[in-house]
Amino acid sequence: MATKTFTFEKLPTTLDELKTLPEANLQDAFATIALTVAAFAAYPTDKDAALEMLNFLKGPEEVSNHDKSFIADRFSDKDYVPKSFFEGATPDNNYEPNKPYTISVSDNPYSYQSEGYATLYITSGGADSPRAVRVRQKKSTGEWFINGYGGILMGIREPKALDPWA
Repeated sequence: MATKTFTFEKLPTTLDELKTLPEANLQDAFATIALTVAAFAAYPTDKDAALEMLNFLKGPEEVSNHDKSFIADRFSDKDYVPKSFFEGATPDNNYEPNKPYTISVSDNPYSYQSEGYATLYITSGGADSPRAVRVRQKKSTGEWFINGYGGILMGIREPKALDPWA
């Protein structure tokens, strides 16, 4: 099992900013997932910029209209979910991550069961178990692109500020 940790001084807010990050060469499956979480973190403030970053991270495929609706639905009342994957973000601090932004991505013995695909895992401060994220490698370039990101958008515990019982 391997875990890789990525640190961002500032989260990207545009595709150009994302492309300046060393991880944006997409040669590392773990890095592609870290960038995907960073792109989702931009969604609450600039949906179009976040989708542009996600399209880049998806490679030859674009975010489908179905996925756009799914993402919009997930963010309608839970825009804190992506930041929950960064170190220090918990329900008690309303998912305010430590700075610089740090995220860890891990594999397990079952991560590479299909050739050209990898299922890796990230941990949310508001969930009890790691969330699966799938990437696919483009053979001709060796680049890893996001292939399944539903695990990033799954529900987590409400932040303390929204919990009437806190």
